[in-house]
Amino acid sequence: DVQLQASGGGLVQAGGSLRLSCAASGFTFDHYAIGWFRQAPGKEREGVSCVSSRDGITYYADSVKGRFTISSDNAKNTIYLQMNSLKPEDTAVYYCTVEYTYMPNSGNYYCINGGMDYWGKGTQVTVSS
Repeated sequence: DVQLQASGGGLVQAGGSLRLSCAASGFTFDHYAIGWFRQAPGKEREGVSCVSSRDGITYYADSVKGRFTISSDNAKNTIYLQMNSLKPEDTAVYYCTVEYTYMPNSGNYYCINGGMDYWGKGTQVTVSS
């Protein structure tokens, strides 16, 4: 079974930084889309940043472009989300998620449309003003 373990959330002041980590295990397929979603209280879950393993193309939501960076360490089976210049509106529970797929540019597709099969427990990010 695929397991995703997210960590790194916390409380930070506006303008600060956090780095989220997601340790993945149980992969049996080489091609997938993997990334981060978030859900704030009273709001729908939204795709923040995703990447396609097939071509490395990344997706970022407009609200985080230029501030967040997704990366991976394949040796550790871990992906990261570096979050800089945090704003109070970034406050949410952040989830790591993965979908097996051959689709090129799949990160873009799944971050926008959702539908990923595997989800980790979220990690809370709170940004104070």
